[in-house]
Amino acid sequence: MTPRIMLIDSDTASDDAVAIIMAAKNPNINLVGVTIVSGNVSAAQGVENALYTLELCNNQAPVFIGAKQPFIQKTIHAHWYHGNDGMGDKNYPKPQRQAETEDAVDAIIRFAHQHAGELELVTLGPLTNLACALAKDPSIATKFKRVVLMAGAANTVGNVTPAAEYNVWCDPEAAQMVMLSGMKLEMVGWEVALNDAIISLDEIQAIYALNTELATFAMDCNIHALKSSVDWLGDAGLIQNDPVAMAIAIAPELSRQNGYYRVEIELNGKLTRGMTVVDQRSVVGSIAGFTEDWSVRAPNVLVHHTIDGAGWKQLLSSALI
Repeated sequence: MTPRIMLIDSDTASDDAVAIIMAAKNPNINLVGVTIVSGNVSAAQGVENALYTLELCNNQAPVFIGAKQPFIQKTIHAHWYHGNDGMGDKNYPKPQRQAETEDAVDAIIRFAHQHAGELELVTLGPLTNLACALAKDPSIATKFKRVVLMAGAANTVGNVTPAAEYNVWCDPEAAQMVMLSGMKLEMVGWEVALNDAIISLDEIQAIYALNTELATFAMDCNIHALKSSVDWLGDAGLIQNDPVAMAIAIAPELSRQNGYYRVEIELNGKLTRGMTVVDQRSVVGSIAGFTEDWSVRAPNVLVHHTIDGAGWKQLLSSALI
């Protein structure tokens, strides 16, 4: 089997690291690179976290540093959730490699042309790098086989405001550019990682019991996120947004409910800035009296709603052995 070609764009913190492991250790995936964007942590810290994770996987995929701040939004890192270093403040050693000298935006453009029609892009952070790449070279919109976004919240509460999911909220203007780009987009909102996709406390212990370096790392680096989930938000265990999105990227059959809808980003709302507005019931254009021409707003994103919880956890475990 010819390996699938994948590029990851990430603001690498604890759950990003687990998602990177899932791709880097999959024998059917050729991970051609990891591009880093500011988000959970600074872009510089994200580079260190990604390189260290790849070293644990014995994977030499190059890492590229990209956007260090959003277009307009004030930069607010998610230290409250992932820890100051994004990796649970476990004080992991510095990586032995360094980032490439090529900018992440240029790398995205180069890979898109080099692997046109074959490249699968998985974004795990704010969409600033991808938006910049589209602005610099709009032709890349047609070059990707798939673009799987860990982004948004499909008609449900957000995880950073009541209306918005963190990655979109970090840079709503970039997210809107991507949504309107014409790319083959798939959205895995943060809510897909809830319910039976949550890793329970017993399941965490079962992962530790695998007794491998990667299994220990995957749970240890998420210790701050687990504490935040359980103690602060009252969740039943560890929520892993990025690995769940990666699971659907790797194995689309794990998506249990999905639909193709119009998705746009609210940019101006006082309470709803960064909201992913998903026309899940196709009401746009169906009600008489609107003065705006809604007819041009055709479905643009395949939105995943739920995942096979047992299946994604099995895929995770297989990557950590």
